[in-house]
Amino acid sequence: MTPVNPHIFKAYDVRGLYPGELNEDVFLQLGRAFAAFLGPGRVAVTRDMRVSSPSLTAAFIDGARQQGLHVVDYGLAGTDMMYFAVASEGLDGGAQITASHNPGQYNGCKMVRREAFPLSGESGIREMKEMILAGAIPPPAATPGTLTTGDMTTAYIAHVMGFIDPSLIAPFNVVLDAGSGIAGAVAPHLFDRLPCRTTRLCFEVDGTFPNHEANPLIEENRRDIVEKVVEIGADIGIAWDGDADRCFFIDGSGEFIAGDFITALLAEAFLLRTPGATVIYDCRASYAVKDVVAQYGGTALMNRVGHAFIKRRMREEDAVFGGEVTGHYYFKDNFYADNGFIPALLILELMSKKGLSLRDLLKPLRERYFISGEINTTVPGMEVIEGKIARLAREYAHGHVYYMDGISVEFDDWHFNVRASNTEPLLRLNLEGLTPEIMEKRRDEVLDIIRG
Repeated sequence: MTPVNPHIFKAYDVRGLYPGELNEDVFLQLGRAFAAFLGPGRVAVTRDMRVSSPSLTAAFIDGARQQGLHVVDYGLAGTDMMYFAVASEGLDGGAQITASHNPGQYNGCKMVRREAFPLSGESGIREMKEMILAGAIPPPAATPGTLTTGDMTTAYIAHVMGFIDPSLIAPFNVVLDAGSGIAGAVAPHLFDRLPCRTTRLCFEVDGTFPNHEANPLIEENRRDIVEKVVEIGADIGIAWDGDADRCFFIDGSGEFIAGDFITALLAEAFLLRTPGATVIYDCRASYAVKDVVAQYGGTALMNRVGHAFIKRRMREEDAVFGGEVTGHYYFKDNFYADNGFIPALLILELMSKKGLSLRDLLKPLRERYFISGEINTTVPGMEVIEGKIARLAREYAHGHVYYMDGISVEFDDWHFNVRASNTEPLLRLNLEGLTPEIMEKRRDEVLDIIRG
């Protein structure tokens, strides 16, 4: 068997370069280890559009079945569709073969247990890693598991559409960019039911990504949608990442909208429906989130970054909604899972209800909150990361310092979070000031420490 690179086991998934870091043999072992960890039952398996995904999926399914796990193969689908299949069908778990927003030469696997609760480095992925690296996967079952096929598309579309009243949606002019990813196969089912006029970019599902990578957080990957929004005078632009579990927004002027501002707007949308509800947000976010939640009478609770942690906290607090600055949005009525299409529909409905453009909806936030956006710095290793965080703690010991995730420091007129990436050798900075000048000064000051 192929020796397995331990670095492919991440905090939230398994991910690496194909075929150098992961290949079909590795995924056969992963499928076996997944089945051994999960125990007997039925699981959903789905895949994204990457060139390597069909063969990796077949290997994963083969491994799972060898251990006696019964597999329902739903074929090409988004990660949030896998979540839906597992939760709505009462399955015992599921796996999506995907590398999410990474370039085409990457692949990976996101895995969940019952009710679409994610496996993570704290529970599930760690045990599978240990089994695989030690060669300690239990022997195959005496009788292999069965393989059937399924299609949840119709039920999934009805579920997502159920979050809005389509009759309220105004005939907006919308630009959509699927990034050659899964959204190209899913979005038409939704937007064909709305009165919006749509311009559709990169809707041909193609794992070679002929136009641009499916990662809208990178500026060059959203150049096409920004130019088209401005060119045709669109009301809004909406883009998705490769596995379509995240969506991103462009306003009518072509400006990219930070995920914490979208979190604030979605919190408003839910609190208008459910007064007094609880909202979970991550520790990187703008104060806009907690302030908007308070304005509408809700309870805002800060949390550690990461979908496993957000989903667990939402269950514990019975939260109606949760959001992260990176474009993951979670919904109680979506089995507490994240979804890449529900936010798009909810923002269109909020614009329609208020009779405002996205830019006008955001105006009060932009006039009050000045955020750096996430700024990444490459670092050579964990020892250096720990040293940088220790230095930040010393430099800003006169502020309110806490360690929910990395280091966060709060002052009266600014605050920041610096944390290590769970998937790459990076330190990530998010910072906010009460004025543009404060934000820029403090941003540069903190970056000097990180990069010095």
